[in-house]
Amino acid sequence: MKRSAPAVLRRAGELVQPALVVAVDRLATELAVPVRYHFGWTDAQGVALGNSGGGKGVRSTLAVLSAEAVGAASEVAIPGGVAVELIHNYSLIHDDIVDDDAERRHRPTVWKVYGTDHAIIVGDAVMALAFEALLDGATPPRAAAAADLARATAAMIAGQSLDMSLDGRDNVSVADCWDMISLKTGALLAHASAVGAILAGAPAQTVAGLRRFGDELGRGFQAVDDLLGIWGEPAVTGKPAGNDLRERKRSLPVTVALSSNSAAAAELADLYRRDHLEEADIARAAVLVEEVGGRAVTAAAARECMDRAAEALDAVEIDPAAAAELLELADFIVDRDF
Repeated sequence: MKRSAPAVLRRAGELVQPALVVAVDRLATELAVPVRYHFGWTDAQGVALGNSGGGKGVRSTLAVLSAEAVGAASEVAIPGGVAVELIHNYSLIHDDIVDDDAERRHRPTVWKVYGTDHAIIVGDAVMALAFEALLDGATPPRAAAAADLARATAAMIAGQSLDMSLDGRDNVSVADCWDMISLKTGALLAHASAVGAILAGAPAQTVAGLRRFGDELGRGFQAVDDLLGIWGEPAVTGKPAGNDLRERKRSLPVTVALSSNSAAAAELADLYRRDHLEEADIARAAVLVEEVGGRAVTAAAARECMDRAAEALDAVEIDPAAAAELLELADFIVDRDF
């Protein structure tokens, strides 16, 4: 049975979404229209659709909870929530180009609608807007949050670069995969989990504990995303079934499978060396990955990440109600339906 989303996602969305809309309105029209379309607020011509659209707002929710965790008002986190959502969506716009993904959230991607060149510029504008939103009224906490976001963004970009390089290599280890995940996904979720506390001026030790929570959450989040990239239902993922196999990505389940000394691993390696995979090849590759434990090992690793995330929260003194909501959100992310 499909799990219902935690109430905190709606609560944080109602807090951050209006400020996010205001931030996007600062962009020039030729940039704002594709951004509004990407978020799901309008159609491709800029006509309002009358719904909130976009993703679940996990990162902005983490920002809000991190402020509440240190006893600050939720509103303190709004600039951080807006900025981290913008950085996340900048990365999605660019990633869709890199990955040649034609659909996101069941709609054509920005580059498919507006062209690759324009989508690159749109993504750049969204990244710049994130820092503008965070530094609007540059107090010392906002400056510290912006510096932290800059570090997280640089790490995320390095992770994307590493991800691309792994796809072209034959000798990828499971450790290589985890290094990439920590950068590409963990860094931004670590920032999101700490930025509300940074804006609230919380002690460094508390910020560090929330950051550790977010890093482990990010690792678990990506592990589950890698599972969805093979076995996820298109109605859930918004992408074709087996898409990561079709693109021959060196995801965690595939890397685990290829690391085994078995006939199935050898067959999978042969499939991955082909220039093109037919649908029957993709289905066979999914069977092989599962047969040698790639699916089970990755699912177990995601749960271990969540255990370590909970331990990180236990190690710091934070508001119990906020801690409970952080853990509820983490469970929702990792136990997503396939």
